[in-house]
Amino acid sequence: VIVKEELYNRDFVATRTEGFSQYVESLEEKTPEWAAVITGVPAADIRRAARTYAKAGAAAMYWGMGISQSTHGTDNTLTLTNLALMCGHVGRPGTGLNPLRGQNNVQGCSDAGGLPNVYTTYQPVTDDDVRRKFEETWMAPLSGEPGLTVTEMVDGILTGQVHGWYVMGENPLMSEPNLRHAQHAVEQLEFFVAQDIFFNETNVYADVILPAASFAEKDGTFTNSDRRVQRCRAAVQPPGIARADWAIISDLARRCVRRLGKSSDSVTKRADRLIDQWSYPDASAVWEEMRQVTPDFYGITYERLEREGGVHWPCPSPDHPGTPYLFAEDFPSGRGKFWPVDYGTESELPNDDYPFILSTGRVLYHWHGGTMTRVSALDAIWPECTVELHPHDAARLGLETGDWVDLTSRRGTITARLLVTGRSPEGTVFIPFHFAEAAANVLTDNRLDERAKIPDYKVCGVRISSATAPPDYDGANTSLTDRGTIKDPVPV
Repeated sequence: VIVKEELYNRDFVATRTEGFSQYVESLEEKTPEWAAVITGVPAADIRRAARTYAKAGAAAMYWGMGISQSTHGTDNTLTLTNLALMCGHVGRPGTGLNPLRGQNNVQGCSDAGGLPNVYTTYQPVTDDDVRRKFEETWMAPLSGEPGLTVTEMVDGILTGQVHGWYVMGENPLMSEPNLRHAQHAVEQLEFFVAQDIFFNETNVYADVILPAASFAEKDGTFTNSDRRVQRCRAAVQPPGIARADWAIISDLARRCVRRLGKSSDSVTKRADRLIDQWSYPDASAVWEEMRQVTPDFYGITYERLEREGGVHWPCPSPDHPGTPYLFAEDFPSGRGKFWPVDYGTESELPNDDYPFILSTGRVLYHWHGGTMTRVSALDAIWPECTVELHPHDAARLGLETGDWVDLTSRRGTITARLLVTGRSPEGTVFIPFHFAEAAANVLTDNRLDERAKIPDYKVCGVRISSATAPPDYDGANTSLTDRGTIKDPVPV
């Protein structure tokens, strides 16, 4: 629509981008009518949305995890990027591409190098110059090959590639797809260390549990999705022997150096320097080390954060104001690149045996695997997993709200109660993924997007049937609609 009606930003496309003509060629057969069949959105609405976005003086896109949590997640994101570039909605106030991150401070974790293919602020491990810089700072040889994602680690355990796990503040036996497969893998680990504040479904398998501090008990920084680095201050001291993550890791590293120094000449020669390097006095010392190897962080000090409240990276020098808007003047490679994207079907479509599409997500009152929200006050509001099904589908199956049903995919079965609601389109089933007693990820597909390595959480084939044996837990004998605030949110 935007190309045919010449609504795109000609000046921005000509001066700031590359690959536009090839991208336009890829759109030749992708009409609103073609998209309407796939999406269920009327062609007239697609045209109206395209014109509204293109004609706006400033427009911003926001999206949740559904865009990326599929085997085509990278293509989905590139499609949105193409749209923003075409209309010039980049690098100005009120514009931009804004993925809503799935967890608090996941931005800060990623920025700090908490991904298997990059160091801090996404410096690639495959870049020889980058790697040498970190080798010199850390006084250790580093691999030039990307590491494994969690889902790849699960497979690696079963192939003998991975022998041990060190899990901090995560609950992969709730959050990983194809949970029975993941559980089988965890049971094969030779050694498993967990670092957390409570027991959860995963760390009960650990050989060692290191007691960590919660967010309110430790010092450091948090980074918002807009790249704003802010201070986080401890409100209270950690209980008992619990400590901040950085302190636990530092202590463990020093012990490893001392032990390795007894059997390795190369470590012995560097032992004193390595022990000194791992002897951080506080969290700010860790940040200072990061600054020295991270040009984008270099201008951000704790003193500045205390004074200004927060600074957006990139901030390459102490007198730099920070960068609230990326790509205002240029792109990392000079010009923004258009990426032609072909439409592809999902990896697992419905069939006669599994006639419904399952999508997973959240309810308002709970978070992810429930580690931060399965408390009595919130459980009283939304106490259990519900299988949301359209009234027409429920009628065909002879099912009603409150019926116990078995939901089965190619990977497993869970049992939960039905909630008949117009919120789910016909042919689609929705369940939340917060409840261990009916864990949604028993059902989900562990195939990955080949580039982003993100599993296909949002689409898999399932069937529904009356439960063979309703579960036995508190509240199971109470009427569903008498529990908390569970009601039909969207009647037909």
